[in-house]
Amino acid sequence: MIKIKKEFSITILRKRLFAIILAVTFLFLFVLGRLLYVQVIWGEDLQEKAIDQWTREIPVIAARGKIVDSNGVILADNNDTYTVFVRKSAVSNSESLAKDLSDILEMDFNYVYSRLTGTVSSEITIKKQVEKSKISKIIEKNLSGVYYSRDNFRVYPYNEFLTSVLGFTSTDGKGQSGLELYYDKYLSGIDGEILYETDIVGVEINGGKASYKPATDGLNIKLTVDYEIQQLCETAMEEAMEVHQAKSAQMLVLDPSTGAIKALCVKPSFNLNEIPRDDLSMLNALSRNNLVCDVYEPGSTFKVLTAAANIEEYLQGNSNAFSPNHIYNSSRYRYIDGQKVKCWSDHKNGKHSALTLQGGLNNSCNPIFVDIAMSLGKQTMYKYIELFNYGAVTGIDYGGEAQGMVLPVSAVQNVDLARIAFGQTIAVTGLQLAAATAAAINGGNYFTPYLVSEIYTDNGLVAEKVEPQLKNKVISSRASEILNTMLEQVVSEGSGKQAYIEGYAVAGKTGTAQKYENGIIAAGKYVSSFVGYFPATAPKYLALVIIDEPVGQYYGSTVAAPYAKEVFEGIINLKNLSKVR
Repeated sequence: MIKIKKEFSITILRKRLFAIILAVTFLFLFVLGRLLYVQVIWGEDLQEKAIDQWTREIPVIAARGKIVDSNGVILADNNDTYTVFVRKSAVSNSESLAKDLSDILEMDFNYVYSRLTGTVSSEITIKKQVEKSKISKIIEKNLSGVYYSRDNFRVYPYNEFLTSVLGFTSTDGKGQSGLELYYDKYLSGIDGEILYETDIVGVEINGGKASYKPATDGLNIKLTVDYEIQQLCETAMEEAMEVHQAKSAQMLVLDPSTGAIKALCVKPSFNLNEIPRDDLSMLNALSRNNLVCDVYEPGSTFKVLTAAANIEEYLQGNSNAFSPNHIYNSSRYRYIDGQKVKCWSDHKNGKHSALTLQGGLNNSCNPIFVDIAMSLGKQTMYKYIELFNYGAVTGIDYGGEAQGMVLPVSAVQNVDLARIAFGQTIAVTGLQLAAATAAAINGGNYFTPYLVSEIYTDNGLVAEKVEPQLKNKVISSRASEILNTMLEQVVSEGSGKQAYIEGYAVAGKTGTAQKYENGIIAAGKYVSSFVGYFPATAPKYLALVIIDEPVGQYYGSTVAAPYAKEVFEGIINLKNLSKVR
């Protein structure tokens, strides 16, 4: 009996000992696991909290990258200004400090004092964009608790120049519109910081160490835009606004052989160094890039597509296409679905001379292009609308591009197709029209238009180089050659005469479109335009001019074409170009 009790006691003791060992083991493993969690998983976060508690940082703002033209002319730069801020925990006398800061920074004493005493935050921003001379005075005073860091204050050396393209930044230096916004991730850079050791309440420790994390400055971007050509366009469009009292005047110049944009001007605009931030509706209106972001009915400039489609289909053997020498019905009228389409010219007995396609382009005769569209049919016409990228974005490196407005092919009636043929019942952007025209006359190659050619560092290291991008083939080189010959004659003998320059083979097409408001024609409101290029034998410069709601004269031939000529003559002089032999 005694033996049994003894064995029972030993068993209980063993169980208790095992339980104790198990509990100790569990506790050890728990502590070990917790230690590993704290050190490995949570360690980085705790370290950051410790650093934040025992240090204070001063931001080192990265310098924003420059924007330069194709020749290196600086179009957007930075000023050396600073932000002044105060750490309240390091201030011994708020009233004295407020007096010193208000005197140096030329600020109201009561405002500065209220910031120092009435703000809950431990770090207070006193003033941004402070000149270097005032920072020197602060340093001389050796004011306790006062720190400063470099700002990102943007400046534009040429004021009201390339406004809608460059765009602008916010007050803290972040891109808000235009290329400043589109390329912000490259231009911004990466901010650094200086860390100072402090005590628990944030007062800097005497003899404490400081660590420095340098900022990585933003990359610079080089544009395809040529400052000198842009200046020609700026001057021409300012003149157009004044002479024609227009609602707006826009001009785009590009290289048809690459898609590189050489100039892009939208008027009215504003001085980029005096941004009207207090009037957002005006700011949005004036900073909007209408050539890229807005659409309009192109009118007769769209006839370039209709002519190109007919020529290409004829060369391919399509029996529905007309020969370039075909003589069209001489009647001024066409009746489509009971609606009358007429030629703009006024001739007796409702007739004018029998015209070929060349004559139709020279005189911008709507009925001839109606005949082409109705003969080719909507499937073929829409094939070319798609090839020429109408109804889709061009892919330009710029935000907010509109894709235009093209009726679905299934919804197109005969009268719609007839009007599309001469640039009505379709809405495009100026950029779309320029890029499509460039493709029609450069041998048939559609290049994606672009504004930035290179992204590089201050020491000249190229981070990215942008090459021309061929999107697709729109027509054959032979069709393009025939079209070039015709459009050159439009300028030498037809409606585009006011863009003619002796010896330089200028070619192009005029356009005059009525405007619509609330679905009906707006009386007396027109969009006058001209798309032209030179030399026709090997196009190097293409210009689109759009004058919206000119007062008085409104034909594209008399309102828009002369400004293309003015800019072309300027380019010829600037680049010392020889005449075409």
